[in-house]
Amino acid sequence: MYYRRFGKTNLHLSVFSLGTMRYLASPENAIATVQAAVKRGINHLETARGYGNSEEYLGLALRELLHPNSPQCREQLYITTKLPPSGNADEVERCIDESLDRLNVNYLDGLTIHGINTHEHLEWVLNAQGGMQGINQALRDRRVRHLGFSTHGSLDLILATLNTDLFEFINLHYYYFFQRNAAALALAHQKDLGIFIISPADKGGKLHTPPEQLSQLCHPLTPLEFNYQFLLSDPRITTLSFGAANPQELTLLDRLSLLNNPLDPDESQLIPIPQDTINRLETHSNEVLGSDQCSQCYACLPCPETINIPEILRLRNLAVAYSMTDYSQYRYSMFENAGHWFPGMKGNRCTDCGDCLPRCPEQLNIPALLADTHDRLKGKSGRRLWG
Repeated sequence: MYYRRFGKTNLHLSVFSLGTMRYLASPENAIATVQAAVKRGINHLETARGYGNSEEYLGLALRELLHPNSPQCREQLYITTKLPPSGNADEVERCIDESLDRLNVNYLDGLTIHGINTHEHLEWVLNAQGGMQGINQALRDRRVRHLGFSTHGSLDLILATLNTDLFEFINLHYYYFFQRNAAALALAHQKDLGIFIISPADKGGKLHTPPEQLSQLCHPLTPLEFNYQFLLSDPRITTLSFGAANPQELTLLDRLSLLNNPLDPDESQLIPIPQDTINRLETHSNEVLGSDQCSQCYACLPCPETINIPEILRLRNLAVAYSMTDYSQYRYSMFENAGHWFPGMKGNRCTDCGDCLPRCPEQLNIPALLADTHDRLKGKSGRRLWG
């Protein structure tokens, strides 16, 4: 395992962090999964109040790991949990204390405000008389050491949140197949925030189970290895979430070439950019999509029907160019079913008003492409794993 500085926190985190939303089959499974992760050198364990029994199970695992005769000590592990942007100061402090109790620790290395997804959430952060008073008290008395935020919000909202200068790290959605948040990554790095990429396997493209066409385009890497290497070739990124459901899934780390190859001691050269694969993917996408390819400029927004046009057309790009239909259907099903975690209406809500057409630099026939995407991707409605 390799380690990188987590921005201004000055913590040195493993380049993979254990995300704990999926290990909930049983306490025994959670304990075994955490032990397997730590054995492989993972030193950052990340959970959330909203993940069912995850905090409690992680607390049981920490009790097993940190018993009096254990060679492992608390200072060698970094524990982060998340709480939503809601409640007053007293409620927030009570939540923090409950999390500490469940986790069997007396301080948190990281506390993440979970889901600054709307401007109302940002207003909660900026309210000096609100819940942030509770967080600031926990920071002062060292129950919490470092504060960060996660977000599924728009790029403008992420940038505005970064510019509050209240945070030391960010949990960010950014992958090869979703680079909309590149400006947020750049600003976070400029401000010396730790950068934690969340869900690179699942939301990054369901890359554990890739389509054959994508596998061929990424060969000799697997699509998942390619995405990991693309991300970790960027020295601004500290760590990637690895959301193992059981100990067996962690064996993938043993096979990753990016962890097994000799590395240059200069961190900027830690992992090479997989440029040949990038070139193949780009060439193939351009050839297949041709003049129907959405460039993700977002100039088409806002839509009068609140359709998230760029995201819908991104999913079309992936389904058509790389046969990533399962992933695209999975994400498309979230529209109208996940609230502020995945906002926007589905493509069949288009009224053909034409409002977006003059703003599109590619002169795409957006209403026709929305209808085509809906036909390709419609299916059963989806929802978040936790609500």
